[in-house]
Amino acid sequence: MSQLAILSDTTILRYIDEGILKISPFSSDSLSPSGYDLRAGLDVEIPSGHQTLVHTLERVELPPSIAGELFIRSSFAREGILGSFAFVDPGFKGQLTISVANLGRKDVRISKGERLVQIVFNELNMPSSRPYSGKYQDSKGVVGSKRFSIDM
Repeated sequence: MSQLAILSDTTILRYIDEGILKISPFSSDSLSPSGYDLRAGLDVEIPSGHQTLVHTLERVELPPSIAGELFIRSSFAREGILGSFAFVDPGFKGQLTISVANLGRKDVRISKGERLVQIVFNELNMPSSRPYSGKYQDSKGVVGSKRFSIDM
């Protein structure tokens, strides 16, 4: 049985060209050796000791055979920005909402279009039989928690 494999920049580009993986808008400046840097979809200033949600500029579409993992860019981590990220399931389509907290001593400004998090793509040993189709499918903009129903 084959193991999970992290996609290289070469494979990411090939999969995008073949329509297997979609990132829109795509920027070659955001491509890294083993992932893609997703950019902030809005300007935001995070005061020291506060948390906020930021959506990605990019819309991603993952096929049933690829999952994603998100990592805060090290420059932001060095300024005290930490993120709480979920695994991006195979089959997910939409913009991603990123929860970031500023544990640093100074306010941190994130500009729209600035590279914020890296997504690393993992190819599954076989396609998922149940790709993602949950309540965050086709997310656009900042999407808050949908943990509770509207009736609560």
